Amino acid sequence: MLTFDSGWTGGHLCENSDGKYVSPFHDIPMYADESQNIFHVVVEVPRWTNSKMEIATKDPLNPIKQDVKKGNLRYVANVFPHKGYIWNYGAIPQTWEDPGHKDGDTGCCGDNDPIDVCEIGTKVCSRGEVIKVKVLGVLAMIDEGETDWKVMAINVEDPEAKDLNDISDIQRLKPGYLEATVDWFRRYKVPDGKPENQFAFNGAFKDKDFAIETIKSTHGFWKALISEKANAGGLNCKNTCVSAEDSPFCCSTDEAKAVVGRTSPCGTEDHIPCSVDKWFYYEKK
Repeated sequence: MLTFDSGWTGGHLCENSDGKYVSPFHDIPMYADESQNIFHVVVEVPRWTNSKMEIATKDPLNPIKQDVKKGNLRYVANVFPHKGYIWNYGAIPQTWEDPGHKDGDTGCCGDNDPIDVCEIGTKVCSRGEVIKVKVLGVLAMIDEGETDWKVMAINVEDPEAKDLNDISDIQRLKPGYLEATVDWFRRYKVPDGKPENQFAFNGAFKDKDFAIETIKSTHGFWKALISEKANAGGLNCKNTCVSAEDSPFCCSTDEAKAVVGRTSPCGTEDHIPCSVDKWFYYEKK
């Protein structure tokens, strides 16, 4: 069992059931059940919320923190007809989209983050919650020239999970949801003055098998990262659960506590600005 506690410079620390600090990037296993292709997902952003929370890949032990640009906390705009994120949004641990690898399908290198997941179940999850999901398909977004895969998945505990097994099931049982997903990703940065995002495969979703192979490839890139066989750049690979034989970045429980102890305490909580509730409308091209 894993729990997340608020309190690391505005972020969320990840602890296991023994109270040991762990990295949500490196220490949570990718698979919940490898034989059934069930994966773990760390929820970063609950559905309908706007705060741009993410695993802080460059911080020690990678707490979940709100992204900051130009000194300001980041919020995703409401672009009509959407309100915040339209799924529970998160990442699969122990994956990495390698910025040094040009994907053969997209022609672009990875975005230097764990692979993203859009969980489409009926429950609104909690930030930092670790869930088990079935993978249904994947969308290949091209974000400022980088490959940014978006995996479609559903919580295995969701009452609709038994009926959703591949990307075609979403189209059949939730008509319009895939189109809304492409629309959301295409336009969500436009209110910030950026151009629309583009997609490989003309914005078509690839099926479950393609998605699983894509996840496996990013797991391979992560293995190279954590074993110092790939250039980490500015990423922090400190971990507490990967075997020391497999990762020179593995640290002891005491070392992890010392890392946490050296971080700054939380400051005063900021009020969410009223501009976050603003709704943007612009005509689709």
